[in-house]
Amino acid sequence: MKTNPMTPQRFFRQRRLRLSVVLLILIGIYVLSMALVNFQAWDSISKIPAGLIWLFTNFIPTSRSISYLGPILYQLWRTLLVAISSTMVASLFALIFAILGAKTTAPTPVLRWVIRFGASLLRNIPVVAWAMILLFSFKQSDFTGFLALFFMTLGYLTRAFTETIEDLDAEKLQALQAVGANYFQCVFCGVLPEAASTLTSWILYMIENNLRDATLVGLLTGTGVGFLFDYYFKAFRYDAAGLIVLLIAILVIILELTSNRIRRAIA
Repeated sequence: MKTNPMTPQRFFRQRRLRLSVVLLILIGIYVLSMALVNFQAWDSISKIPAGLIWLFTNFIPTSRSISYLGPILYQLWRTLLVAISSTMVASLFALIFAILGAKTTAPTPVLRWVIRFGASLLRNIPVVAWAMILLFSFKQSDFTGFLALFFMTLGYLTRAFTETIEDLDAEKLQALQAVGANYFQCVFCGVLPEAASTLTSWILYMIENNLRDATLVGLLTGTGVGFLFDYYFKAFRYDAAGLIVLLIAILVIILELTSNRIRRAIA
């Protein structure tokens, strides 16, 4: 019995039909959601130009903003240190957990599933939620912000490191085991050298990400440049608040450029 082959025209027609159906479903969900929450989309869109005009009128740093530069740079430096320290400590623990939780290096299946579950739990709790939870125990301090970033980063990097290790060529580990290498020799001679470049890239990425998150956490913990932004904003010193946003953007760009150079150097 002959079957009609799938012609290119029929293939693309079916793809367009599926895409149209998915698009209609998404539009229907959007319209239904707006109706349920009584969201006036067009009214909000019409206010965007006025909002942008107010933003660029009030948040532009002026000559008066220079007088706030000293405290801003000091708090920005503290925020950067919290972001870097929390990332580095979390990456150390994440590497240990990833080695114990990856399929190719896990000592037991039970330990692997426990580590995977713990990592998923940690990374699926937003950093703001971590800050609010820890705020009751550790009050407003840099240590509270450090812990909030640490727990979120630990879950995220454990998952990323685990997948990186599992993507390595398993034949190299089998070859080391065949010549009599023990567990630690397989890890330190077979896994870490191969994964070092990718692991470093993940750590650099999390430092950039944690700098942005540390600013938000500072709003809750009353520390760092986030607290200073909140203070200036509530005091109607919008030019100083705009200077903070500008300096954060510059610092993030510098970190990204530095990270890219490090990645190219170790690639």
